[in-house]
Amino acid sequence: MSIQHHPLDELLTAFAAGTLDLGQHVAVATHLTQCARCRDATQLMEHVGGAVLASLPPTPMSGDALTRVQARLREPIAYETPREEPGSGALDDIPGLPAFVRRYSAAPWKWIAPGVRLRPIQLPAVSGTRVFLLKSRPNTRMLEHTHTGMEMTCVLTGCFSHEAGHYGPGDFDLGDDSMRHNVMVGPAEDCICLVAMHGALRMAGFIGHLIQPFVRL
Repeated sequence: MSIQHHPLDELLTAFAAGTLDLGQHVAVATHLTQCARCRDATQLMEHVGGAVLASLPPTPMSGDALTRVQARLREPIAYETPREEPGSGALDDIPGLPAFVRRYSAAPWKWIAPGVRLRPIQLPAVSGTRVFLLKSRPNTRMLEHTHTGMEMTCVLTGCFSHEAGHYGPGDFDLGDDSMRHNVMVGPAEDCICLVAMHGALRMAGFIGHLIQPFVRL
């Protein structure tokens, strides 16, 4: 199945410019590993940005610039202790997950709703956006919900549908506080997604409000 849903151009531009936070960067990069169209678009944006920078007039340096650089060269170098890569292969069993994400640490799967489990991913640096894997059984219907912030979803395996269309492997879904999602997982297999969420999930309806205290994404 071909990829039908892609990040907005604004997101790709922010990715190329390096202005996304780490969690959002991971989500967009996960999509790019599977989507040649978005990789080409991002590469073009990087070339355009480089050309714009190259065309800018040079900025005069301060008179003591060389002296300050030479002073810093004499400062002692503080070496950081290399961060050890997780050796257990904790994420090697997740099909469709990019190699760069497999190097991260991950907590065990935990139950969050009937037919739905979540696995937090530990990013190597602080990020305002948390990243996790979401695994849903076939034919699972999620409760209708909204978001208080931006949510990026990359489908790794399986599929789901909601009011905006059908999403399969490689597809990218963007949610925010203007959207209300009513998600239905496909019947063939488990649906596993990488999710980058900023803000919180808000359940809609009477039942949703009852179980809201027990759902933490």
